[in-house]
Amino acid sequence: MSSALDELLDLLDLEQIEQNIFRGSSRSAVVPRVFGGQVAAQALVAAGRTVPADRTAHSLHSYFLRMGDPGAPIVYTVDRIRDGRSFTTRRVVAVQHGQPIFHLSASFQTYEEGLEHQAEMPAAPGPETLPTAAEMLPRHADRFIDPRVVDRLLEARAAVDLRYVDEPPYATAGRPREPRSQVWFRANGKLADDSLLHVCLATYVSDMTLLDSVLLAHGRGGWAVGDVVGASLDHAMWFHRPFRADEWLLYDQESPSASGGRGLGQARIWTQDGQLAITVIQEGVVRVPRD
Repeated sequence: MSSALDELLDLLDLEQIEQNIFRGSSRSAVVPRVFGGQVAAQALVAAGRTVPADRTAHSLHSYFLRMGDPGAPIVYTVDRIRDGRSFTTRRVVAVQHGQPIFHLSASFQTYEEGLEHQAEMPAAPGPETLPTAAEMLPRHADRFIDPRVVDRLLEARAAVDLRYVDEPPYATAGRPREPRSQVWFRANGKLADDSLLHVCLATYVSDMTLLDSVLLAHGRGGWAVGDVVGASLDHAMWFHRPFRADEWLLYDQESPSASGGRGLGQARIWTQDGQLAITVIQEGVVRVPRD
C-alpha cells in the first residue's frame, strides 16, 4: 500500500468526540480549500459509523454550502432520522468555524433479493494500456498557469491510480469536443474487506473528474489552465451493486447541460467485469473569468 493511500485512510478514520459527533482533519489541497470529495467521504463515514453493520449505503444526496478551510478541523454531527426494518436514514452536517459547510443525507439498506437488470457497459480500452497521471501530467505542464501545479496534482492524487481514456480537458483546451469523458480508477493499494470503506473511497474519487465533460463541450481546460473558475454545488450517488475500490472501475461521464453559470455532470461507474456499480450526478458552478 502506498504512503499516500495510508494518509487518505487515516483521513477517513474520523475521531468520535461524542455520541453522533465526529471530527476530521484535511489534507493539503491543490486549491486553497477543502476538496469536496474529502468532505463527502468523511460525512458518509460519520453516517456509516451510526448504522448497523448489516446495512450498506445505497444512496447519498449532498450540498456544498461554503468553502472549507483546510487548516481547521471539520466537525460532523449525525442526526439519526430513521431506523426502519429495511432502511436506515442519516443526515450529517459538517461544521467549521461555527458555520455549516456541507449537508449530506444518506440511506442504508439490509441486503435483499429483487428484480435485476442493468444498462450495457460502454466500450473502453483496458486501464493497463493507458498512461498514468505521472506520465500524462508532465507532458502538458506548459498549459498550466503555474507549472508547479503538476507536482501538486500528482501529490493530491497519489492515493488513487486514475487514468484517462482520452485526453483530459487541460490537454485539449481551445478545442471543443463531445461532452463525454472516461477514466479508470482504483485505490493505490489493497483495502480491507469493509464495504463502507470501499463506498467512501469511491465517493472521494467521484468528485475529481465529473465536471470534465462540461469543460470539454466548450474547449475549456479548467481552473489550472485559468480559463474557468468553479466549485461543486451538489452531489448525488446511488450504489447499485457491491464493488471494490481497490480494483479497476470505469467512470463513464457526460454533461447533458450547462446554463446560468452552472454545469451538470452525470455518470455511471462500472466494475471491470461489466457490473453497473454506481450512478453519480453533480452540478457545479462553471464560470468564464472576466477580463
